[in-house]
Amino acid sequence: MHRLLFLIAFLPLMLGAHAQSWDFDFSGAKRNDVGITLVATSDRYSPQTAYGFDFIPSPSKMGAPEPFFFSLRVPDGNYRVTVTLGSRRRASSTTVRAESRRLFVENLATKKGEQRDVTFIVHKHSPQIDAQRAIRLKPRELTKLNFDDRLTLEINGDAPACSRIRIERDDAVPTLFLCGNSTVVDQDTEPWASWGQMITRWFGDKIAVANFAESGETASTFIAAGRLAKALSMMKAGDFLIAEFGHNDQKQRGPGMGAYYNFATALKTFIDETRARSATPIFVTPTQRRNFRDGRIQETHADYPEAMAWVAERENVPLIDLHAMTRTLFEAFGEEGSKRAFVHYPAGSYPGQTSDFKDNTHFNPYGAYEIAKCVIEGMRQLNLSLFDAIRPEYKALYPAAAPFNPAHPDDLTTFHWVDSPFFEAEKPDGN
Repeated sequence: MHRLLFLIAFLPLMLGAHAQSWDFDFSGAKRNDVGITLVATSDRYSPQTAYGFDFIPSPSKMGAPEPFFFSLRVPDGNYRVTVTLGSRRRASSTTVRAESRRLFVENLATKKGEQRDVTFIVHKHSPQIDAQRAIRLKPRELTKLNFDDRLTLEINGDAPACSRIRIERDDAVPTLFLCGNSTVVDQDTEPWASWGQMITRWFGDKIAVANFAESGETASTFIAAGRLAKALSMMKAGDFLIAEFGHNDQKQRGPGMGAYYNFATALKTFIDETRARSATPIFVTPTQRRNFRDGRIQETHADYPEAMAWVAERENVPLIDLHAMTRTLFEAFGEEGSKRAFVHYPAGSYPGQTSDFKDNTHFNPYGAYEIAKCVIEGMRQLNLSLFDAIRPEYKALYPAAAPFNPAHPDDLTTFHWVDSPFFEAEKPDGN
């Protein structure tokens, strides 16, 4: 009865969402066309307005080369976002991220007078599964942009310029659901990052990426917290689910625990539930830790990667062996050079950082970016249909004879990341 009342109360919102679209103008224009909302610097987000500048001070004037966050309250779902970047008055360089620092547009440069439209899909979700159930969030997640009631865009860069944002509900686009731990989760704050929030950079407007991963989770605790149930509640035929576990699972102790027991059983649950909805499960073995001896990465995951591969083979599930690829990647960096891909920073590198960061599990943006390219390379090698959704300009870098090779990572000097304004000294859960 309670569920029926819930559906009746929200039916108008659910029906209206399919046709909802919004068009915001940031150019400073004095007059607007029908259907376009002119945004002023004084337009701050509030529950009453349901849209506006958010989190940091508004730009000093419209069109100023200053970063900003812009939020719009919307129901859960996938949204086609088109940003018009560039300025008639100046050259610009703009990076666009969404929700919890998911990268979509990277350092897009425009000349004075040049403007370019870029379209991508943003997935928005709340903790609520249905009228009775919700994801059991950890305290640190309560302020995550991934789990609030709004869709948030971060316009950043060396000289950002965005004159227009159009947002439209898109229920037809396929969704890629990400399930995993701190190496996959959308990290909200600098200098932490994961491959799950970087992989969005290479998908255009043909697929949505819904990241439900969380730091410290195992395959079984992910299920117990309701994270899989939430993903399944939004899943439809033709969607995909990637599961990367094993990093924290190996630490579980007690009756029934173990790689070929509790872990394998949980993985089978991901497979069965995904296939029951006519969607495709994909496994990704866990990333290596930065644990060197004599120049070689040492194994720290026991038999969990092998167990995942065993389940994948038994159940005919595509497997991306990120465990092997990251071993190659980190050894290519070298024992000292690999610190550049992890959160290794001396005290004072960030405001309020009072001690050195020496984390050999969690990645910085550069490391996460390179690992995301490994995952995409895995999609290419397996000939997954997911690879068909990669942006054309990126696929052009993937001729058959020259795929991304983890043994030859990108030069750090070619990677340019403009920090978000938020920093967190607390280490993510898991190790």
